[in-house]
Amino acid sequence: MPYVITFEDAPGTDKARKSSLRQTHTDYVTRHASRIIASGGLFPDEDDFPDGGLVILDAQHRREAVEYIENDPFFLHGIFKHYTIRRWKKFVFDHRRVTA
Repeated sequence: MPYVITFEDAPGTDKARKSSLRQTHTDYVTRHASRIIASGGLFPDEDDFPDGGLVILDAQHRREAVEYIENDPFFLHGIFKHYTIRRWKKFVFDHRRVTA
């Protein structure tokens, strides 16, 4: 069952430091692309610099989602510390109602 992982940057995150780790984070996400249904940044209304993100991860068990997020370079380097993980079931996907 897919899991939705949401996370926010730690308060006071330095944008320059986060930017310096961005490629490492992007490489990590890309290596796991076969397990990711969707992934992307979350942005405050007044800025074009992300301050969090969302991942929908295809995983059999919650523990896999925890391992994924806790091994993300942004987590390992303290860019984000708090995350939530919830099981997810499609209702509407790709602009269509899912019936299965």
